[in-house]
Amino acid sequence: MKETFRKLSETMGPSGAEGEVRRVLEEELRGRVDRLETDALGNLYAIREPGGPGGLTVMLDAHTDEIGLVVTYIEEEGFLRVAPIGGVSPQVALGQRVRFAGGAEGSVAADYLEEIKDLELSHLLVDIGASSRSEAAARVQVGEAGVFVRPVAEAGEHRLIAKAADDRAGCAVLVETLKALDGSPHRVVAVFAVQEEVGLRGARTAAFRVQPDLAVAVDVTPTGDTPKAPKRAVELGKGPAVKAMDRSVIAHPAVRRLLTETAREAGIPYQVEVLTAGGTDAGPIHTSRNGVPTGAVSIPCRHLHTPAEMVDLRDMEGAKELLLAVLRRPVLL
Repeated sequence: MKETFRKLSETMGPSGAEGEVRRVLEEELRGRVDRLETDALGNLYAIREPGGPGGLTVMLDAHTDEIGLVVTYIEEEGFLRVAPIGGVSPQVALGQRVRFAGGAEGSVAADYLEEIKDLELSHLLVDIGASSRSEAAARVQVGEAGVFVRPVAEAGEHRLIAKAADDRAGCAVLVETLKALDGSPHRVVAVFAVQEEVGLRGARTAAFRVQPDLAVAVDVTPTGDTPKAPKRAVELGKGPAVKAMDRSVIAHPAVRRLLTETAREAGIPYQVEVLTAGGTDAGPIHTSRNGVPTGAVSIPCRHLHTPAEMVDLRDMEGAKELLLAVLRRPVLL
């Protein structure tokens, strides 16, 4: 799990440019599933056919994209103006290293800064070491996307600090679940979806294509275990969280019950998540076609939407074991 996550986290994949992440996933899954397919939007489908008749089509989902920056203008002096791809805080972006799709790297600075609380992305510029607009334009183009640069670091025995844990942690869980799945009475379609951070777009297309009987989205969720954090019943290292609701979905009662009962029967520690802001791919999935019974398994994550997100490997392993236990059940609904 750790090495799979490391590969995925350190790969560049902002919304709309997830191709490198998809290639890593294909390398990890080739020969481990019956088929790998893609669609025009860029979603990757890893398909395991059932071991016998009578099963359901189960869609698992994790998104491949990460937040980032896009170049909007090149100043005469060679500095880059940027806009956010997804939920990027200017206070978080300030002082970070950025790598652009063409390979150029730079640092995020502010052209002026009086009060950091008043900082806006329009005040920021990226310095790639160029001395003129023409020099910068030879290395980076307007419209080119970039992401923060941060290698994965270990924090103690179980915890990892990384950029793009949202949602490469979920991607790693799905990869390791498929590798460990020795058979299921159900058709399993693991979707590695694009463009979640900019509007839950890939999952909508994927659910329409797959037509699942049941779906489970796997994403990260903020914790309530840091000083002055909002009161949330989710902590790092206490197991995966079974979603009750967020702003995009109320988990289907039968799927939520399936997840919690399976966890109890298998002895897998779990938590319950109620997220009052934000949404996940479960939102567009559950409203696809005539409606899809949908739930979500969430991986607790501290410091969301920063280049230093923190996850616990025990929570990720617990999510994997929960999915495996569900997929091995002959009756799901």
